[in-house]
Amino acid sequence: MKILVTGANGFVGKNLVASLKNIRDGKDRTRPGVQIDEIFAYDIDTGAELLDRFCEKADFVFNLAGVNRPKEQSEFMAGNFGFGSTLLDTLKKYQNRCPVMLASSIQATLLGRYAGSEYGKSKLAGEELFRDYQRDTGAKVLIYRFPNLFGKWCRPNYNSAVVTFCHNIANDLPITVNDPAVELELLYIDDLVAEMLDALEGKEHRCEFEGVDAVEQPHGRYCYVPVTHKAALGEIVSLLESFKKQPETLKMPEIADGSFAKKLYSTYLSYLPKEKVAFPLKMNVDDRGSFTELLKTEKCGQFSVNISKPGIIKGQHWHHSKWEFFIVVSGRGLIQQRKIGTEEVLFFEVSGDKIEAVHMLPGYTHNIINLSETENLVTVMWANEQFDSSRPDTYFEPVEEE
Repeated sequence: MKILVTGANGFVGKNLVASLKNIRDGKDRTRPGVQIDEIFAYDIDTGAELLDRFCEKADFVFNLAGVNRPKEQSEFMAGNFGFGSTLLDTLKKYQNRCPVMLASSIQATLLGRYAGSEYGKSKLAGEELFRDYQRDTGAKVLIYRFPNLFGKWCRPNYNSAVVTFCHNIANDLPITVNDPAVELELLYIDDLVAEMLDALEGKEHRCEFEGVDAVEQPHGRYCYVPVTHKAALGEIVSLLESFKKQPETLKMPEIADGSFAKKLYSTYLSYLPKEKVAFPLKMNVDDRGSFTELLKTEKCGQFSVNISKPGIIKGQHWHHSKWEFFIVVSGRGLIQQRKIGTEEVLFFEVSGDKIEAVHMLPGYTHNIINLSETENLVTVMWANEQFDSSRPDTYFEPVEEE
């Protein structure tokens, strides 16, 4: 299959082309039914003569080309309607009736705050143009009305408020929020690309519009991405501020699978400047080695790393309710645990050569001993709760009496 992507150097185009290349090169095996032989990437700086060759050979067209921020209002119609005419006329020239996808916008509804939008008018004109083409040629046309988009590789201070917030907050630049209560419908780039690949397989999601809301309808005139998110501007900024503080607090907010927060965090990270990509951690160092907190989570405790010098014993304490995993990743050690009030000791020899997790049981005093005379013992530790110095739930007691 040969795929033509117009607007290939734009935000959506870059992400789509990257995914298509992964499939073409056998790096993405999640689409076994898709065979991609060539990708024709076309953009404003591509030689016009190539459009003819691409339109002659294409088996599927993603038309992502468009104008979002022109110098003159008239450029909306020229960019969003004019190029569409050229593309369809070229397909007609070669009698190529392959499926064609059109990237339109929710602004084409011309409803509510979109009423009178010149951009929306140009997108609506483009939709009508493509519908006429479908009626004239019988070719399959897929019209998508996208809401607000966000994700990696989007240009900040252009046409995505979310991406502008991500970029500015990551780079310590000011942002402006006139009304924190304003709610946006947001579409993440990976969800959009997944739908584009579904469309390539003939599995597009169809809908009709009730106002600005897409309503699923198997034979609808429009197509849509079924996964979007609604979030208020104030909520978005609050999340981004918490992401920014993470290197200081080590606290990772809840980022459930598929959640808006998870997608927003990925977007935010893609705009970090080089000097913020790496950040120092506070090492608590003494003559026994070191202990460093790595990460704290809202609901699932915290991670730390402990380094014990040769022959050193660490721990020798117990907890009422707190429990932990000790995972030795380098060196050779011994973990001992004894139930409080008894004399029976549990022994676990551990090594970085055979990585395993050992529970530190509630009500058991425990330690970890570096058995090597020359090598440090490195242990990754997870505790089921964040450490609270006012309520440490930690009580000194040797496992074995000296």
